[in-house]
Amino acid sequence: MALDRSVSRRRLLQFAGGAVAAGTLAACGGGGGSSSSGGTLKVVGVGDQEAGLRKLLDAYKTAHSGFDFNLSFAPADQVQTALRTQLGGGNAPDVHVVYPGNGSAMSMAQLAKAGLLADLSGQSWTQKIPAGFKGAFQSDNKTYIYSPGSSMLGAIYNKKAFATAGVQPPTTWSELLDVCDKLKKKGIVPIALGAQTPWVTQLIDYALVPGTVYAKTPDFDDKMAAGTASFADSGWADAMTKYLDLQKRGFFNDNPNGTTYEQATSMVATGKAAMAVQVSAVLSAFRAAATSPDDLSMFPFPSTDVVADNWIPAGVVVGIAVSAKSKKLDQAKSFLDYCGQQENLNTWAEAVSCVPLYGDAKVDPALTSFLPALKANKAVPFMDQRWPNAEVQPTHFAVVQELLGGKTSVQDALKKMDAAYKKGA
Repeated sequence: MALDRSVSRRRLLQFAGGAVAAGTLAACGGGGGSSSSGGTLKVVGVGDQEAGLRKLLDAYKTAHSGFDFNLSFAPADQVQTALRTQLGGGNAPDVHVVYPGNGSAMSMAQLAKAGLLADLSGQSWTQKIPAGFKGAFQSDNKTYIYSPGSSMLGAIYNKKAFATAGVQPPTTWSELLDVCDKLKKKGIVPIALGAQTPWVTQLIDYALVPGTVYAKTPDFDDKMAAGTASFADSGWADAMTKYLDLQKRGFFNDNPNGTTYEQATSMVATGKAAMAVQVSAVLSAFRAAATSPDDLSMFPFPSTDVVADNWIPAGVVVGIAVSAKSKKLDQAKSFLDYCGQQENLNTWAEAVSCVPLYGDAKVDPALTSFLPALKANKAVPFMDQRWPNAEVQPTHFAVVQELLGGKTSVQDALKKMDAAYKKGA
């Protein structure tokens, strides 16, 4: 993958460190066979981790005689249920996917509090975690998760589709509507939305809220925690209204609630659709589905007509952790320590198109349009990072599907999210 832009560790400190519960279709694979020294390490991830996770497992196997692994993948919604149940029952994989921070049943904070994760604090790479990211990696000052870096959230777009309509990436909300209108007139679906896949439902809100909420109220999360702010009485209402406006204008594919993430990916990759709001961690999957990887790039998804207010979402990408009850605890920890070495961290970060967690590094050229906002400190965590429990996010999934299906209103949807939030930790 071509790389061309350096980002310093100082710039990484400008992230607040959030996480989005992103995953793809179940897929299986692995090293196969059994190990001559203690058996096979069982590893379970989500699909957008595959490019980096498999590469490092293969490299570790080459460097360590007798090591073998079995690698499989699960959809994000199954991770939140089946894998969480396995962890509680003591039959979890040795190494498994975990979401940074708090806010989901498979988040670092939730699992650490339940005593289900092994402490990684003794590993040297943990001392390099930028201060602004520690909340995503640590609980009670102990590190429980490894992640290669930070993912951008914006629009993955097909350059050829844009060229056909004679349009360029927009920088304001009005420009976005104009671009979508011109694409639609050319017979191209402006925005592919695979809302049948639950985690996809949240992404357009996540793209809009930095501008409609945080640009005006940077301490919104603190106010929510203090009980002086709510979803219903904030810029979240503006974001959800704009989300629905895109649908009312016919800028989504038909029946988003009946369209999967994979179908939406294919639509953009083939040029049937022009763009999809997504995390950069899945950019490699979009490129893999395209005739030419160079056909696809990314841009920040604007939410307002004031360019300076169009902040961006950026968060720590989904990571991995070691089960506290693993029978191969030393072997599993050794692999994560290997992942934390600078060269290996860079390899994984490059594979999933994210900004490496620490050290001077280069980023995918598709992400260069996001860098000015990072430099200006106009990036906020993925919203679920600061939510107090694992109920707000699935509630958000559900109400967006209801909105798209015409079964609820914006105010009622946000009131449900407020009710879930008030349940506390």
